[in-house]
Amino acid sequence: MSMNNPEDAKLVTLATSTLARSGAAQAAALRDTTGRTYVAVNVSSPSLNLDAFEAVLTVALASGITGIESVVACGSKPANKNAIKDFAPTATIFYIDSSGNTNAL
Repeated sequence: MSMNNPEDAKLVTLATSTLARSGAAQAAALRDTTGRTYVAVNVSSPSLNLDAFEAVLTVALASGITGIESVVACGSKPANKNAIKDFAPTATIFYIDSSGNTNAL
């Protein structure tokens, strides 16, 4: 699977560098419909658990987004892609596996 939008390669860089820097299990990068980008990692605590898709959506929504173009995740595969699809059914979602392969979700 290849990405059709060259802007998605920037999301890959953001997600993979965030994962490497944070040491988290997952990272995700999101581009909204105005071109702004957001990154987040999974959150795991005794009282709150968010996968990377849920976390990056939360950050983006807190900033007032009205739409999503694309999201890229890496690390362990986030389980809740519906967090993105329910908000933006036409958003492209990609997962970069541990071998560097790109998979559309």
